[in-house]
Amino acid sequence: MRILCTNDDGITAAGIALNIEVCSSLGEVDAVAPDRNQSATSHSLTLYKPIRPSVMAPRRWSVDGTPTDCVLLALGALLGHRPDVVVSGVNHGPNMGEDVFYSGTVAAAMEGVSLGVPAIALSFAGSDYGLFPTWKEPLKRLLASILKQQPFPPSTLLNINLPPIDGSTVKGVRVTRLGSRVYEQSLQRQKDPWGRDIFWIGGGNINWTGGPDSDFQAVHDGYISLTPLHLDLTHYSSLEPVRAWVLET
Repeated sequence: MRILCTNDDGITAAGIALNIEVCSSLGEVDAVAPDRNQSATSHSLTLYKPIRPSVMAPRRWSVDGTPTDCVLLALGALLGHRPDVVVSGVNHGPNMGEDVFYSGTVAAAMEGVSLGVPAIALSFAGSDYGLFPTWKEPLKRLLASILKQQPFPPSTLLNINLPPIDGSTVKGVRVTRLGSRVYEQSLQRQKDPWGRDIFWIGGGNINWTGGPDSDFQAVHDGYISLTPLHLDLTHYSSLEPVRAWVLET
């Protein structure tokens, strides 16, 4: 089993160290990740400057680009073989609900799928990263059981969120759908030293909603959430109603 590990928090982040350690028990690992934090870069590509990979250690590269750049570069240039799976993360924070549209962690997995490689995105839905070592064995068992399943659903990535608890106390795994979240007061207005308006995006309050089968509810209840995400965003039930519109040109 050949595994490509990547993330969006950067090559030195604790989450990718956990990812690499777990995946190394399951197969041969290459790691290609950003050289700095690239959170919330979504599926962006670097188009207007060259991308520079740097060798950190054997089979370990840092890249001055986005998570999507890293997967594209790994598969197109850096690796001498095609990986069997891309494992992105472990992200420092949750990627549930609408977060998946912003997440560089999810986007890296998405890029793997778009290039024909099965992919998994891993996120820790908390902020106590001192708990990461407790997740080593549960993650080994979870990934080993996932990688036995063949074939993966086509054009689909698996988005996994770990609850913010000690891994030894996790209750199990739930297969979920995306919940929904609303940020309140996340746009902060301030003044620069010259009195001009500046804005910070982040902080505020987050309100989650979702039924009993949602990712948020599973994590809230102490379960690992596993959500299959499809790359085709077409809303098929809306096709016929929209075709019935009278559209002028």
